[in-house]
Amino acid sequence: MSDRNPADQNSLADQFEAHRPRMRAVAYRMLGSLTEADDAVQEAWLRLTNTTYAVDDLGAWLTTVVARLSLNMLRSRKRDETRVPDPIIDLTEGPSPEHEALLANTVGLALLVMLESLAPAERVAFVLHDVLDMPFDEIANIVERTPEATRQLASRARRRVRERNPTPDADMGLQRSIVNAFLAALQAGDFTALVAVLDPDVVIRGDIAPGKVLERRGAAEVARGALAYQSLGLLRIPALINGAAGAICMRDDQLYAVMAFTVRNAKIIEIDILRDPARLAQLDMSALDAANA
Repeated sequence: MSDRNPADQNSLADQFEAHRPRMRAVAYRMLGSLTEADDAVQEAWLRLTNTTYAVDDLGAWLTTVVARLSLNMLRSRKRDETRVPDPIIDLTEGPSPEHEALLANTVGLALLVMLESLAPAERVAFVLHDVLDMPFDEIANIVERTPEATRQLASRARRRVRERNPTPDADMGLQRSIVNAFLAALQAGDFTALVAVLDPDVVIRGDIAPGKVLERRGAAEVARGALAYQSLGLLRIPALINGAAGAICMRDDQLYAVMAFTVRNAKIIEIDILRDPARLAQLDMSALDAANA
């Protein structure tokens, strides 16, 4: 492929661009980071242009390359690093066309948080098999295990996901009503009303700085923690966060935080908050910007 003429190169670029949305979605599911996902996709393009043999199935080839790159990125992270994954933010009316590919297969933020706790090979095996339906013999080549060992990796990951990531309510209207009730109670400073919409074992995570995630558990503790921010005068705007009901918080016309909620049995069971200023500055706010233009 290194001796392609310009026409061949342009054709290859067009084919690659057709696959880019799916490749970005694959990398995002594995990494929980849009920046790293874009890096993986760009590296896949560089490898494609330097490949000297014919690629018969470009989609499968790119999936394998992006998966291997993502696995290497996961392995290079600090083992004790914790973080809330990058949220995908949209208007309450629905995701933008650009975000639809990223949100296919309902990759909620709570699931991505759970995947952060898996070992790199477990995470890749789970995403490729359970989310993307790739057969184990193909995944085995990526994670450098036997097909049976790869099956066990995915099985362990699946078990941990089921144990720690309860299935949320699918009804978007119900999700929005519960989250709106939480936001209204917060605005009113109503402790009792806040506790009423929280599961007794609710957990809240706040990513406030690199490698620093604060966590609180229990309805009363979470309600008290939320009310402590009332003095900041935040404006909380309903939004979709990874396709689920959530909110963005503004302070002095600047993005202060993103709140993702997981609702189950008409109660909030998880709240994940991104408040790290450096990461907030990198978020894709195009859907909201377009609405305000």
